This record gives sequence, structure tokens and C-alpha cells, in this order.
Amino acid sequence: MTRNDGRTIDALRPISIKRGFTRSAPGSIYIQAGRTTILCTASIDDAQPPWMKDEVSGWVTAEYNMLPGSTSPRKRRERGKTDSRSTEIQRLIGRSLRAAVNMQALGPRTITVDCDVLEADGGTRTLGITGGWLAMADAVASIAGDLPDAGKVFRSSIAAVSVGVHEERVLLDLDYSEDSTAEVDLNVVMTGEGDFVEIQGTAEGRTFGRELLDQQLDVAAAGIAQLTAIQRETLGDAWPLAN
Repeated sequence: MTRNDGRTIDALRPISIKRGFTRSAPGSIYIQAGRTTILCTASIDDAQPPWMKDEVSGWVTAEYNMLPGSTSPRKRRERGKTDSRSTEIQRLIGRSLRAAVNMQALGPRTITVDCDVLEADGGTRTLGITGGWLAMADAVASIAGDLPDAGKVFRSSIAAVSVGVHEERVLLDLDYSEDSTAEVDLNVVMTGEGDFVEIQGTAEGRTFGRELLDQQLDVAAAGIAQLTAIQRETLGDAWPLAN
């Protein structure tokens, strides 16, 4: 069975990635899945957060923002504190990316990954994680000469995808029209080795049992395997992991 954009139920949206999209950040990834488009940049500071001043390990944090023109009608620009949705999403991105990093090998540094949504059509948080990891990999590569254990900074790759139940079908990588009317909505974050980092799941108007949950996780895992292959192809010889 096909969907409104012609995809099969277990197909990702077409993905386009450009590395080095800007020159001001050592890691800069322009990533697009269908119409959802995000600029992910990664910057590295030779300092830790104040609360880590007595430690020798590093830290990874993230910020997320939807630009005013990313939606219709226009989203009001955030001034001062971020709204609760943006705060929740940037915390998810930060947690997910930290799972990939050996903080001791990174040393007393802070990586900040900024995910700015240029156009939103569903799946912005998951695409931000997938693109954010790529940006982080390029940023770390830019300081490899300053890292005694550069080859040990990354424990794994990280990617994420949405999956859900729409009209009683399990769908992979939902766009906004599907996500906004889904009976079940999951966001799944996994390593390239197939381990789970985080699962966010919500029933919208109906409950769901273990069997349906397992079906969704299987579909998500297959999608993340595809995303991992795309990440590996994108980085090529710059892939930071031994495997």
C-alpha cells in the first residue's frame, strides 16, 4: 500500500545531505528528508560548563529552534527563553548525542550542536539527531590533532526516526499530514549497532499493546539501519568508528 506521497509504508522520505554547508562552524550539515529541512552545526569550545570545572572530561549539549518561516502560518520568533516544546526537543537531541561520545577521550571541551529548522513537515527532532551526529563527527575531526585519543571519542553512531500507526497501518518516517492524525506516534533513537538510546511513544485517542509496539520498533530499527548506511556514505573516509 502506498501513502499520500507515493512511498510504501516502510520507506523513508528521500534524504539529501550537504556537508560543510557553512564555513563558520567546523561541523555544518544541511539535511533534508522530504520537505523537512534542518541546518545542523557543531561548534567546539576549549572549556567545560561551569559545573564541570574540576573534571577532565568533556560535554555535549544541543540547541533547537524553528525559524519563523519554517511553518505556515509564520511561527513567532523566540526571544529570551525557548518555549517548552523547543526545550524538550533540544534536551532530547543533547541526550541522544551524548550517548555517542566518550567524554574522557573528548577531554575538557564542550561541543554545542545547533539544530535550526528551515522548513518543518514532521520529524524535525529525529532529523536533527541524525544530522546533528554528522555535524558533531566533522567538528571532532577538525580537532583530531589536539586529541590524544581521537579515535576513541565516538562510541557509536546515532540516528533517529519516527514511526507510528496511521489508519491502522504502521508507517515509517511520518510527514506532518500523517503525524498530525496518527493513532500512535513514536520517536526512536538508536545506535548504529542497533541498541536503543531513547523511545518516546504516545497513544492518540487509542491505546496499543505490546505486539503493536514491537511491530513499530522493528520498522524503526530497519529505518535506522538505512539512516546509518546513509551517514556512513556521507562521511566516507571520515567515518569516525572502526567498524
